[in-house]
Amino acid sequence: MPQACWIQKESKTCIRRKPMEPVFADRKSVLDYAERTFGTLPDYPWLKDSKSAVLRHQDTAKWYGLIMEIPPKRLGLSGQGAVDILNIKCDPLMLGGLIDYQRYFPAYHMNKEKWVSAILNGTIPREELFSLLRQSFALTKGK
Repeated sequence: MPQACWIQKESKTCIRRKPMEPVFADRKSVLDYAERTFGTLPDYPWLKDSKSAVLRHQDTAKWYGLIMEIPPKRLGLSGQGAVDILNIKCDPLMLGGLIDYQRYFPAYHMNKEKWVSAILNGTIPREELFSLLRQSFALTKGK
């Protein structure tokens, strides 16, 4: 793919820039961020489910994230096929303001008082989700 070329009016020179990374979170960007930031490689613990990836602390093996592919109806959404979600631990005081039933949902398959499911369909800015992932990492760190 050719790189973008921006022409400066005054000098009429072409400035080449790398294509911008997507600004919204998806499965790949979350896994890349976890590896870069925490040194975490995803764990795929279920033989019958090769798409569910657990993010664990290296020293305690405690979960701080879980990426799954689930039917939209599990979140109360309509539609066919599947959606990727990221389950992350949150401060219980934040949950009420975070859950909007469009981007954030009560946690699927986890404790709904402490965990939230974030849909990875291009609607949540990466930095917003990465901030929550850092918080989840801190909240699940061993004592």
